[in-house]
Amino acid sequence: MKKLVNDVSDVLAESIDGFAAAHADIVTLGDQRKFIRRKDLKPGTVGLISGGGSGHEPLHAGFVGHGMLHAACPGQIFTSPTPDQMIAAAEAVDTGAGILFVVKNYEGDVMNFEMASEMCGREVATVLTNDDVAVEDSLYTTGRRGVAGTLVVEKIVGAAAEQGRGLQELKALGDKVNAATHSMGVALTSCTVPAAGKPTFNLGEDEMEIGVGIHGEPGRRREKIMPADAIAEEMVAAITHDMPGKGKALVFVNGFGATPAMELYLMYHSACTQLEKHGIEPVRSLVGSYVTSLDMAGCSITVTLLDDDLTKLWDAPVHTAAMRWGV
Repeated sequence: MKKLVNDVSDVLAESIDGFAAAHADIVTLGDQRKFIRRKDLKPGTVGLISGGGSGHEPLHAGFVGHGMLHAACPGQIFTSPTPDQMIAAAEAVDTGAGILFVVKNYEGDVMNFEMASEMCGREVATVLTNDDVAVEDSLYTTGRRGVAGTLVVEKIVGAAAEQGRGLQELKALGDKVNAATHSMGVALTSCTVPAAGKPTFNLGEDEMEIGVGIHGEPGRRREKIMPADAIAEEMVAAITHDMPGKGKALVFVNGFGATPAMELYLMYHSACTQLEKHGIEPVRSLVGSYVTSLDMAGCSITVTLLDDDLTKLWDAPVHTAAMRWGV
């Protein structure tokens, strides 16, 4: 294993400290590293909080800031944060309008956020993301997994929170965005968790995993590697089969951590070509490694159907460590 680490037991703490120092103009580190929150809070706005296991950076801490999250709770690598982290984050960002949790559909995350909701003593609502179309049930989930589409929910709901919309309106908006969002991933290599020191799973040099999860969970099947156009065709077919309609869309091609930008843009071109065959018009785009799986090679394609309101909210100004425009 070749990693830029000191002691594997200190990887997360040292990474969080580095992140907070590098982006001190945007974020503040909570006590005992329980959460990362916005440096500046606007009174009377709903506090938007997400979190999950580390190893998916820049998700979620990289999306804390103006126009997105108010706080993020980092768990250990591929492990849910604990309820006390979420409660501490809620106390830190609640300015009187309530708290909205954005939770990826993994059993540990769901259970701990539910416990936090019951224990934090303030008005809380939850949006559950489950955009992965690959499988109905997987390791650590009951129902579909929450994957890269979580970013889309956080961006759009974060923009609406910035406008001062109320808690229940934001909850309904988050559910709407999640229902309009569909994702599919493919892995070319495994990731390596530092504490394990070896790949999570084994893929042959000529193999890929179709429908992989962001922790390396199995997908639909293992297959001989195909040209990019053929991979995009299969991924887009799975996505559009599951979508409730056609029309204008945001197309998000996300790298898993070890895929060069050149290949991601190639996949974006292939995906758009296929989507147009299915009556989907790409009108907004995002390409890059935003929801990663440590050093896994591969990518996911996420498609969100847009209406005028969702488009304006996507376009709204954002200023975080990982996403910045219009500010």
